[in-house]
Amino acid sequence: MVNRFVSNAISYHGKGAIAEIPGIIRDKGLKKAFIATDPDLIRFGVVAKVTDLLDANHMAYTIYSDIKPNPTIENVQSGVEAYKASGADYMIAIGGGSSMDTGKAIGIIINNPEFADVRSLEGVAPTKNRTVYTIAVPTTAGTAAEATINYVITDVQKRRKFVCVDTNDIPDIAIVDPDMMSSMPKGLTAATGMDALTHAIEGYTTKAAWALPDCLNLEAIRLISANLRSALNNEAAGREGMALGQFVTGMAFSNVGLGIAHSMAHTLGATYDTPHGVACAMMLPIVMEYNAEYTGEKFKAIAEAMGVDTTGMDQNTYRKAAIDAVRQLSADVGIPAKLAALKEEDLDFLAESAAADACAPGNPRTATVDDFKALFRKLM
Repeated sequence: MVNRFVSNAISYHGKGAIAEIPGIIRDKGLKKAFIATDPDLIRFGVVAKVTDLLDANHMAYTIYSDIKPNPTIENVQSGVEAYKASGADYMIAIGGGSSMDTGKAIGIIINNPEFADVRSLEGVAPTKNRTVYTIAVPTTAGTAAEATINYVITDVQKRRKFVCVDTNDIPDIAIVDPDMMSSMPKGLTAATGMDALTHAIEGYTTKAAWALPDCLNLEAIRLISANLRSALNNEAAGREGMALGQFVTGMAFSNVGLGIAHSMAHTLGATYDTPHGVACAMMLPIVMEYNAEYTGEKFKAIAEAMGVDTTGMDQNTYRKAAIDAVRQLSADVGIPAKLAALKEEDLDFLAESAAADACAPGNPRTATVDDFKALFRKLM
């Protein structure tokens, strides 16, 4: 069997990595940046860390910040028009998954105008051209959109999120600088960190898992488990560990897919605007329980990566220990276990949407619509 592995051409890691940006631009002969970001990052001075470098080097740019936390088709459409009007010849995406996902869709459409209907990008779209040259600068330690071939857009009209998978959308350069993450509030640090843990655990147990991404995902589980609590307190070592851990699993899960924790989180986000990382964190232990008998010995490795001594444990015990470790980490960082917005009358729609989600087929255990309803009900 042949396995494919796609990653960024180049990535830079560590404190102060954003200082590499002007040299990259100069070496490539690029003229003007289209900066895709969100208004909060402008307001809190995070984007200025990059634009100050551009200003100091007399490099032109325009900023597009009409991006919502769960980016919509309309965000992408207005971004495409803004890019065309800007005269830019490359993109700098600054932010979390929302900014980067929007930037990916914009860049793909600019270079593949036959996909101007954003819905046509759902699934594995047969685009022919690479996205516009893109430098991705994450400001959260969770989505790893700077390292993946995936992006997610919300269809407000149909109350659903759709996943797009395209090797042409991966950013050319990833700049993973923990200093860019230092202004994240605790709630966002917790949510994005648990999103990263969900990536790692689902990527490790997905049907498509194989040796190379398994190595990366296990190390990511270890890094996230060891560093998320200290990152919540804005400790430098914790921020750096989380920046690396979320990137490592991004490289991995991008190549093997995810599972139904993400299918269900996408549905909750589209229906109730639940923050994606919070939805993932709530669903992860529930889905782990559902999948446990279909994971072989993998939960033993997960438990050990999370710091559990499994000596003398039988299979049922180490599986429970892995799930308990996830629940404990989630509780420690303040993620709720229940979703107050969830209504019984929404369960049919939620279950059908989750079953149709692009992440569902990768789950180690095939879930029916009735299974999804039962799993959602555990959040009530």
